[in-house]
Amino acid sequence: MTTLFLMVGLPGAGKTTEARRLADEHGALRLTPDEWMLPLFGTAEADGKRDVLEGRMLWLALEAVKLGTDVVVDFGCWSRDERSAIRWLAEAEGAAFRMVYLSVDPATQRARIARRQESTPEGTFPMTEADLAQWRAYFEEPDPVEAEGRAAVGPPPAGWAGWREWAAGRWPSFE
Repeated sequence: MTTLFLMVGLPGAGKTTEARRLADEHGALRLTPDEWMLPLFGTAEADGKRDVLEGRMLWLALEAVKLGTDVVVDFGCWSRDERSAIRWLAEAEGAAFRMVYLSVDPATQRARIARRQESTPEGTFPMTEADLAQWRAYFEEPDPVEAEGRAAVGPPPAGWAGWREWAAGRWPSFE
């Protein structure tokens, strides 16, 4: 069965390193927006262009699983709704879904980001202590039931007909 792997975690958690390993191990297509944003736009957030890029990558991921190719989606997916939508979409295409959640404590996160900024500044986004604190507060950590894929995906947030519609609202270029 084709699998969509979803990398979940904060910056510095090791998501892209693990995504590379999974892609190699499974012969999977790896979709990492961070590796596209700087070359295309020169910044991590270019006036909403990241959402557009992620939408096209999500569309591509679903096309790939339909063709029988495993995919590693390396978005970070900080919200439960994002994770639920991607899981629902993958399963609707007949793919297995596997969340890969990587937790990171603040000290390790800062050390990894500092190392990355020193070793590859051209491929690293600037991140301040305030950014890290804000992102940590915003992040909805998956509980064990969600992380292990043991809970059914519930309905989308109020006002949305389904997860496909929610995803198209979240990632404007998805459909």
